[in-house]
Amino acid sequence: MVYLTAVNYIGSKYSLRKFLGYVYHQVSDGSEKVFCDLFAGTGAVGRYFKQRGLQVIANDIQYYAYALNKAYIEINRPPAFKELRSRYGIVRQNSISPINTVLDFLNNLSGTKGFIALNYSPLGERLYYTAQNAERADAVRQSISLWLEDRTINEQEYFYILCSLLEAIDQVANTASVYGAFLKKFKSSALRPLTLRPLELSDSARRCKVFNRDANELVEEIESDILYLDPPYNHREYGANYHVLETIARYDDPSLSGVTGMRSYPRSRYCRKNEALEALEHLVRNAKAKHILLSYNDEGVMNFDDVRKVLALRGKPEIFETRYNRFKADNGREYKRDSTIEYVHHIRVKS
Repeated sequence: MVYLTAVNYIGSKYSLRKFLGYVYHQVSDGSEKVFCDLFAGTGAVGRYFKQRGLQVIANDIQYYAYALNKAYIEINRPPAFKELRSRYGIVRQNSISPINTVLDFLNNLSGTKGFIALNYSPLGERLYYTAQNAERADAVRQSISLWLEDRTINEQEYFYILCSLLEAIDQVANTASVYGAFLKKFKSSALRPLTLRPLELSDSARRCKVFNRDANELVEEIESDILYLDPPYNHREYGANYHVLETIARYDDPSLSGVTGMRSYPRSRYCRKNEALEALEHLVRNAKAKHILLSYNDEGVMNFDDVRKVLALRGKPEIFETRYNRFKADNGREYKRDSTIEYVHHIRVKS
């Protein structure tokens, strides 16, 4: 199956998933069944290995990432939405699938001036979205919260719609790919109408599981055959770069500050040069896995030799590497390098 990455995302491994598949086949002895992605992001890696028959455990501390993975990793096929269709008379039309009839219903909800419109559109003097798109997003977001509460939809149906909304709202964001700031004028893509679309799901015979936890805490509680680590590489905090998506996903009416409307967010130890190595050592020492695969590039806050030494605490390191095009925000910024080297460190954990 060919699929698009969920949102424009710094550090996404979508373009590297086949390389990771190659690495996996080089180190696998054929007995592996459980693949754990502790820093899952938008889920590109987990989706790839789910399609290859592994049981996937995915985790991310950011709630928007958790929501995306709850849909793509835990859900195998489009939900039926039986209660929702029954209550609102949403009838399947000829060849149109049930999921499309539900999404058509959602796409035609009347907009409402909720938190998104009042804080992230011109109505709140911030230009992340047009007022029309923000109001439509509020209508969907408020509806699914109410429907979940009164059992019109179940948890899977809730996360299916929330994931579709997050992908759709990201496609019409008036930003330079990340949400650290909005553009002063609406770009053409931001003027398109917000449109929820079906998700491209993959089926799995194995029960996959998604968590919304701190990776260094969760690693002490789970076991896997392949533990895949893809921590933040540098000082850029995901909580700051994707704070708008976090608020839309949580819809928790947070206090916002500054021109950009920033919410408070947990700081990652992996973004701090003086703390990252200690955090990595904790992960490695507490890992309950047959293999550890660690993705890290040559621009990270931890240097190559230090990462290798930490992994050597649990096994003999071997290195795979590939060059790839770096993430670039569409803001006209000049970059010293067009590409980076991605290292995948591997150890077979000593018993």
